[in-house]
Amino acid sequence: MKSLSPDFQAHLESGTTTLCQCWKLKRRDGTTMGFTDHDRTLSFDGTLFEAAAGFTASAISSSSGLAVDNLDVLGALSSDHLEDGDLAAGLYDDAEIEIWRVNWQAIDQRVLMRKGNLGEISRGPAGFTAEVRGLSHRLNQPTGRLYQYACDADLGDARCGVSLSDSMFTGSGSIIGVSDNREITVAGLDAYADAWFTRGLLTFTSGVNQDEVLEVKRHAKRAGAVVLEVWHPPAQAIEEGGTLSVAAGCDKQFETCRVKFANAARFRGFPHIPGNDFALSYPLRGSSNDGGSQV
Repeated sequence: MKSLSPDFQAHLESGTTTLCQCWKLKRRDGTTMGFTDHDRTLSFDGTLFEAAAGFTASAISSSSGLAVDNLDVLGALSSDHLEDGDLAAGLYDDAEIEIWRVNWQAIDQRVLMRKGNLGEISRGPAGFTAEVRGLSHRLNQPTGRLYQYACDADLGDARCGVSLSDSMFTGSGSIIGVSDNREITVAGLDAYADAWFTRGLLTFTSGVNQDEVLEVKRHAKRAGAVVLEVWHPPAQAIEEGGTLSVAAGCDKQFETCRVKFANAARFRGFPHIPGNDFALSYPLRGSSNDGGSQV
């Protein structure tokens, strides 16, 4: 049940309303933006809601159970604050969003219709579609630790303890060739073995993609040159002559932790727990050397 002020309730019951929708968006980097489908900019709660920003939304529906209530928001990238590069860089992933119904003639008459997070974002040639997930979607997320063979720490974090500042685990180089905006030929990484950076993180340290981080799909040497292939292209075309740094990759296995990183004591998986083969095993009857039977 929504709680409305008496004035707003009277406005809704009047039969002639002056309503619009406002979206308040807080990205994961802390940037807060506002948008509205009204034809002029509005402001409340310290946020400026930009007009004519190319936002439209599907119908809002709510349920009384714990099912996740979703809706879609369409954007045409017509705002100066909405950039395709920011979408590609993931700055809007899981961003917090509030959707308000506002009387644009009396801004104090408003009600919060939905609060949630941005989900899947689909990008097209002229805009994007963003899924807005209700707060109950958090109940579908696993929490706590899982008992599994693989490590559940991120390489270099406090639980892992490996120092990625060590030159053994992080290298720097310059870009001397690019193919399909995904395969990068790099100078300066010749000292590292093949696949050393596979599954690692590549960070551009200069150029139009500076500070963007991508996961390395494959690290190999071809005809004496070092090639790094990333899983998906960056927001902007990779420029030759730019620089990057890349951290060693980890496949989360105990043997890799022990041999590659000498960090077995801090391995955050459970490599010795019985697996499915043990759980499904059963005793076998065979013949002993003295002619008897054994189980």
